[in-house]
Amino acid sequence: METKVVWQEGMRFVGVGPSGHAVLMDASPDVGGEDSAPRPTELLLFALGGCTGMDIVSILNKMRTPPRRFAVLIQADRAPEHPKAVRKVHLIYRAEGVPEENLLKAAQLSQERYCSVSHSLAAELSFSVEALP
Repeated sequence: METKVVWQEGMRFVGVGPSGHAVLMDASPDVGGEDSAPRPTELLLFALGGCTGMDIVSILNKMRTPPRRFAVLIQADRAPEHPKAVRKVHLIYRAEGVPEENLLKAAQLSQERYCSVSHSLAAELSFSVEALP
């Protein structure tokens, strides 16, 4: 896999991957950015949520218990000093209309086997599920 990140101006960059889709990144004004796009660390957490979320929806569909609604809430702790790495991440999988045991099984499969982003991070990962009626 090969991607490219190109500087635009200020602290704004555009990343383009093999899919051909572009993602804009920027920094806050206090470090020279214009606050025009997400920060790179936010995108890292978005990627984690998207990767594991896609796994879970796919698994739940295969279990014939598709969710009416589904969200991944991501709580991350970062180191206080530079490089301010993400040290701990807790994922909360919230689904409506899914039996809790199916949601838990899907979450376990995603984290233990399928989510490539989870397996690429050095951070301590944990998760919980919330199955809502």
